Amino acid sequence: MTQFSLERIVRPNILALAPYRCARDDYSTGILLDANENSFGPSLADTSALRLDLERYPDPLHNDIKKHLCLLRDVPSPENFFLGVGSDEAIDLLIRIFCIPGKDKILVTPPTYGMYSVCAQVNDVGVVKVPLTLDDKKFQLQTDKVFEALQQNPDVKIVFLCSPGNPTGSLLAKEDIQKILTFPGFNGIVIVDEAYIDFVEEQKGGSTASWVTQFPNLVVLQTLSKSFGLAGIRVGIAISTPEIIALMNNTKAPYNICSLSADVALSALQDSSIELMKSRVDLVRQERKKFMENVVKISGIGAIKGTNDANFILVEILDKDNQKPCNERAHRIYTYLAQERGVVVRLRCMEPGCAGCLRITIGTPEENITVLKELELALKSM
Repeated sequence: MTQFSLERIVRPNILALAPYRCARDDYSTGILLDANENSFGPSLADTSALRLDLERYPDPLHNDIKKHLCLLRDVPSPENFFLGVGSDEAIDLLIRIFCIPGKDKILVTPPTYGMYSVCAQVNDVGVVKVPLTLDDKKFQLQTDKVFEALQQNPDVKIVFLCSPGNPTGSLLAKEDIQKILTFPGFNGIVIVDEAYIDFVEEQKGGSTASWVTQFPNLVVLQTLSKSFGLAGIRVGIAISTPEIIALMNNTKAPYNICSLSADVALSALQDSSIELMKSRVDLVRQERKKFMENVVKISGIGAIKGTNDANFILVEILDKDNQKPCNERAHRIYTYLAQERGVVVRLRCMEPGCAGCLRITIGTPEENITVLKELELALKSM
């Protein structure tokens, strides 16, 4: 890798940005008459279950949460963390920080999470696509083709890598991620989206979060939505160098994480809650294994694709002759299950390498039994 220069790749207007200073940047205790808040408190008839001063704006940085994340993810400092409204806020911010509209591009590796391209389009940023391996059903990086694309597109500022992938469920090989991080001539950042990282079996290796102390061009995205089961509070996490995190904090809205979400997040990061999360992740892994063993016994089911490292599987629906994946039959099965049987899965058959595929989230044991039964009945009738 050539000498990485953050100043050379950040948009000049972002480098020059004087961040908005909110009231809570200065003081957060005492008689607070500085932020035009309602000192009489929230207009709620019953506040017995609330532990928060809802009339006050929240902490803009939430360092108490970040200290717990340091321990969980083996990262040295709260300054390595950004908290956003889901990972989507971080994705949008990073594109806005590093990519000049109408000029710069991002690189994605489909099939992958759709919001990378959506955020790029919203920000008038181009998208270069280098597919994952599609023929081996493992969905791994084609590093040589990524390198070729980076050489042909010097205006690529961000490479997005989803690991484990969505919708693939595949953990990307760490040596391939490292090759891209250190590719000579690429003076951009690499974003590794690890929303599903906790569902990976320990022997396969864990997060790249601790790498942020080694690679100045790395950003790792995580979330409390998946393994912690807290999708409703919308708390996403970016992990990087203090310099990149400072740019994100300078660019974000002043109070992006509300007090209620922050309170729940802090509770979730206590030792007892983390142990509960890990025990439930183990249950998901066990159910994932059982579901995979049983779903392939159903006539009309083809391959289970990917390396199955998330809390879902990607499974092929075959044609009536059980010869090849069939988009039309997959669509009929998907619609019938949702509209007639109350079983909602995700249709992914239009993604590259995902012909005939449904993405099925691993549920409770009872839910999984129901899905298998309904899927078998639907395939028999269609």
